[in-house]
Amino acid sequence: MRSIWNGAISFGLVSIPIKLVNATESHSISFRQIHVTDGGRVRYRKVCELDGEEVSSAEIGKGYEEADGSIIPITEEDLAQLPIATAKTIEIVSFVPADEIDPLQMDAAYYLAANGATAAKPYTLLREALKRSRRVAIAKYALRGRERLGMLRVVDDVIAMHGLLWPDEIRAPEGVAPEASVSVREAELDLADALMATLGEVEMASLHDDYREAVEAMIAAKAGGAFEPSEAVVEPAGGQVIDLMAALENSVRAARASRGAAEGEDGGDGGDGGTEAEVTPIRRGAAAAAPKAVGGKKSTAGAAAGRKTAAAGKKAAAKSTAKSTAKSTSAASSAASGGKSGGKKSTSAATKSAATARKSTSTATKSASTARKSTSTAAKSSTATATAKKTAAAKKAAPRKRSSA
Repeated sequence: MRSIWNGAISFGLVSIPIKLVNATESHSISFRQIHVTDGGRVRYRKVCELDGEEVSSAEIGKGYEEADGSIIPITEEDLAQLPIATAKTIEIVSFVPADEIDPLQMDAAYYLAANGATAAKPYTLLREALKRSRRVAIAKYALRGRERLGMLRVVDDVIAMHGLLWPDEIRAPEGVAPEASVSVREAELDLADALMATLGEVEMASLHDDYREAVEAMIAAKAGGAFEPSEAVVEPAGGQVIDLMAALENSVRAARASRGAAEGEDGGDGGDGGTEAEVTPIRRGAAAAAPKAVGGKKSTAGAAAGRKTAAAGKKAAAKSTAKSTAKSTSAASSAASGGKSGGKKSTSAATKSAATARKSTSTATKSASTARKSTSTAAKSSTATATAKKTAAAKKAAPRKRSSA
């Protein structure tokens, strides 16, 4: 690779002769300006505005324009005589952790190559010191007419230098952040984390410039005369987000489907890339009612219901009788105890208690009668069902009479 600058690294009292080599290159496709009607090249001519004559590159120099429009000529000798220690030297000023360098300051990148056999030992010393300290070196150097700031770090077995912008060249992000106050929910952050985890990591070496490849293919097709322009399908740009949660959920699903297709997964094992099952909600109300009886089981169900009613009636009668007896006994006891202190009041209380006991006994008798009627009805229903079944069986068993001719 061709060097663009020769100098030395100043590492304390150690001087390391180096050559500066571009570490990056541009693969962008450049176009020439042409005359549309005949395809001729359009060139820029450097013309002196005083005499109107075209000027060659050898006759062009530098000058500084002042506020009033006057020009002060500046020559390369003037710049070379400036008292700057970094004119031909990359001067290391400090060593700092790499994470203290703001990526916004990053500029062009260069490789520093050892210039000659004598530079191999100090070059290797600086490289190994940077490796062991896990730090980067901050340096100052002059290139293309100005002093610059740089960062030295180790890439494989080579010392690389990144040009850095000066701190005052970084603009403050004033008025860039959203002015409205916005709150983000935990559920939205969880979905964003899920999307990030689904997209995962990527091999940087696998990334390439799709646009440049398309332009190269178009140029090759036009050169061969086989180019057929086609209308490109352009997806609409993202508009206003109506439902952020829905957008995040759809993004996670799309990312999972994309990664599943790229990795050859069919998603049929119920994993993350599989199809989500649809859940049918359970209907409430009429669907929750008891199922209806079918066919000849209606009578059996009625008989069972009658038996349950009769049992309930018997229990109610027994409870009522027990309560009446307890009340009568309690009233009689109270009357007996009260008879010692007064005669008429005790007799009246005893009479009322006896009347209450008779009413309770009558109520219990009616409940028992109702239960017996329910039992009788259920028994009749069951007997009718049995008779109907016997009649149907007899008709099937009886031989059919043949009609005479």
